[in-house]
Amino acid sequence: MAAPSQPSPPKRASSRDFSHAWRALRHRNFRLFFGGQSISLIGTWMTRIATSWLVYRLTHSALLLGAVGFAGQIPTFLLAPLAGVIVDRMDRRKVLVWTQTLAMVQSFALAWLTLTHRITILEVLLLSAMQGIINAFDMPGRQSFMVKMVGDRDDLSNAIAINSSMVNTARLIGPSLAGLLIAATSEGWCFLVDGVSYIAVLASLLMMRLPRTQELRHHATMLAQMREGWSYVAGFAPIRTILLLFALLSLMGWPFMVLMPMFAAQVLHGGPHTLGFLMGAVGVGSLGSALAMVVRRSVRGLTRMIPIAAVAFGAGLIAFGLSHFFWLSMAMMLLTGFGMMQGLTASNTIVQTLVEEKMRGRVMSYYTMAFVGMAPFGSLLAGASAHVIGAPRTVIVSGAACILGAVWFWTRLTAIRTEMRPFYERLGIVPQSSPAIEENTED
Repeated sequence: MAAPSQPSPPKRASSRDFSHAWRALRHRNFRLFFGGQSISLIGTWMTRIATSWLVYRLTHSALLLGAVGFAGQIPTFLLAPLAGVIVDRMDRRKVLVWTQTLAMVQSFALAWLTLTHRITILEVLLLSAMQGIINAFDMPGRQSFMVKMVGDRDDLSNAIAINSSMVNTARLIGPSLAGLLIAATSEGWCFLVDGVSYIAVLASLLMMRLPRTQELRHHATMLAQMREGWSYVAGFAPIRTILLLFALLSLMGWPFMVLMPMFAAQVLHGGPHTLGFLMGAVGVGSLGSALAMVVRRSVRGLTRMIPIAAVAFGAGLIAFGLSHFFWLSMAMMLLTGFGMMQGLTASNTIVQTLVEEKMRGRVMSYYTMAFVGMAPFGSLLAGASAHVIGAPRTVIVSGAACILGAVWFWTRLTAIRTEMRPFYERLGIVPQSSPAIEENTED
């Protein structure tokens, strides 16, 4: 496939700018986004914990816990290609205003039904599916809007890393607050707090000052644009290879989370506090990984980091499956969280750097599809496998699959770098016409 055209390179930022580690925050729009999302994401994590607890309280059914998770994720898999086209056809800020508003309505609906004691499992399933539909549009919209907020591709990787840090900080704070609030009152107050928290992100979006852009006229049908997006992803080896690896990790590796209660109770002979410590260790490892990405100056070297991170992720899962000691399991969850987030952030950064602007929404929809859309199938597979061979063996097999995926990706590195290099040269990331891409000039 011929390399898609790219815009002329922006002026590169100096490493001595305002703050090397937090340079994306020098952009006013991204600062607003950071402030609004930091508040909203805490509410989002509160709702995730409260929803799980509510379903368990209503049904005491592991099957229905899985069904609610499936209902909240499967719309992303089904709708992502269509959502990507819509994101590319519309103003991305407007897309986010709509998705965040609808998500706020969904949280308020959950709060009202729960606080008035009208909530049933059917309504939880329907509202979870509604949130999944919203996420199918919100995730590619938010990811493709990132470059608009920073305005400078040199700061894009830093913005993505800061965003990952923000997500993982909220992941540590939100569940703790949810546990305290549920114990003191009920799940409904968590949903209410989440609904109110959306006001912060909506205010940040409306306060942004964005340059006027001429509205594009789309003569092609939406179906034709969907085919164009698929052809772009399938024909561009760097993006295609990254998405294939992440689809594998999402299918085989990440669903280990659904088996964590079994490890806490049956393998480590603990209780809810054990589960909390294990989940917290994943969050701490992920946060440490995100902060490590924040201090990077360039996207160079990230392609090599992707398979290394996948190996760390897989090795952590294998050792976790073999462990019967609490502190060893905690250490392996730190490693697993670190590898998971390192690969995710590196992949997101490379894809966002390479993608052509007019294709950004569609490409990020496939990224969302690989990252989130495969998870419900992976959860079902992990649950069925654990039922047959046990949770420890399931996690060991999952870790081995992740390592095999990393080995496959490593064999593709030379071809990927060869295809990426003209883009990096055009963007000023690597020197023009340098003879090698290995070692000191690797991509």
